[in-house]
Amino acid sequence: MIKLTEISDSFESGSVRWRKHALERMLERGILRRDVREIVLNGEIIEQYPASAPYPGVLVHGIVSGRNLHVVISWNDKSKLAYVISAYEPDEIHFMPDMKTRRGER
Repeated sequence: MIKLTEISDSFESGSVRWRKHALERMLERGILRRDVREIVLNGEIIEQYPASAPYPGVLVHGIVSGRNLHVVISWNDKSKLAYVISAYEPDEIHFMPDMKTRRGER
């Protein structure tokens, strides 16, 4: 199980890789790198993806400037590198009003 403290440590030390797709979507969605950093440092893991390849991942939820945001992080435990895969604002179509609980089956 991935711990958010490990990912937070990688952000603090600069051991983060930003996927091109994530940066493009963040730009479209008005999400800044500092917003993602804030979510990782102060948010909570709401889903774990242990079978993701090439590395397991997590979905992190947090609130920045009044916005609920989700950040998908892939974690390489061996190298202690965090990969930012995506960042988005969740909606009530896919999540309950708490923006943490996914609606229906995955």
